[in-house]
Amino acid sequence: MHIVTGGAGFIGSNLARMLIERSGDDVMIVDDLSDGHKFRNIADLKIVDYLDKGDFLGLLKSDTAFALDVQSIFHQGACSVTTEWDGRYMMRNNFSYSKEVLHYCLRRNIPFIYASSAAVYGASDQFVEAAENELPLNVYGYSKLLFDQYVRRLALTAAQQVVGLRYFNVYGPREQHKGSMASVAFHFRNQLQEDGELRLFEGSDGFGDGEQLRDFVYVDDICELNMWFFQHPGVSGVFNAGTGKAQSFNDVANAVIDWHETGRIRYIPFPDGLKEAYQSYTKADLANLRASGCDVEFRAVASGVKTYLDILSG
Repeated sequence: MHIVTGGAGFIGSNLARMLIERSGDDVMIVDDLSDGHKFRNIADLKIVDYLDKGDFLGLLKSDTAFALDVQSIFHQGACSVTTEWDGRYMMRNNFSYSKEVLHYCLRRNIPFIYASSAAVYGASDQFVEAAENELPLNVYGYSKLLFDQYVRRLALTAAQQVVGLRYFNVYGPREQHKGSMASVAFHFRNQLQEDGELRLFEGSDGFGDGEQLRDFVYVDDICELNMWFFQHPGVSGVFNAGTGKAQSFNDVANAVIDWHETGRIRYIPFPDGLKEAYQSYTKADLANLRASGCDVEFRAVASGVKTYLDILSG
């Protein structure tokens, strides 16, 4: 059995789907369905069980064994709202909870593959997994960085696998519940359908209107990456999870317009307080990922957005 925390969320539900489709193995989902709308992400999945994240934490703390052998825990659960400034909540949810899941896995030699974030790099223009490049702009990024630092101090045995994946800008199906935190591809599509106008931010940090650059990565490629590490239990560490290429917000907008064969772009000012905490440039350095032996390929924006919109319209 595989356990996917955050399994009713965006990346978690896609990962659960891929695990079921590829292996036919049992998958248990752990999540918090206080927002019941997320049920739609897992309604079509034949999962073996569901646990609330609080009940799951209780079982971990009691060191309870599960009825089925646990092959892996993919820890995708977190508060990913970059505008959340309740640091106590963020650290309890993203840092302390993650430590409990990690140590359960270490005690039982269960592969532990978890979601980190490119938010750890903040305003840096160097995206190599090294301390000198890591200075988050928000408490979400800090919560992820602190856990990465905790993991780096571990002395693992040959039987233990711990992998952190620093997700860059992920987009794709099953993200509709995320609201303002959903991808720009999702919002651009909705804006176009509402009034034919895609709204992008004006220029910042020396970039022209809509020309800020991000490493946009399609969700299935992220799931493939998680699968690759599970299939290679001898590989541990913290790795970037992106395409290794930076593309502009204009590129995403134009891919949406091309698919619909209509639409126009308008540039708008940044909301108050956002500009100072905004990453204008991200680009995953994949040297360490490739050195690990990982050969997962990542699709470009034009291809990923087309696949995404094909699914949304299906």
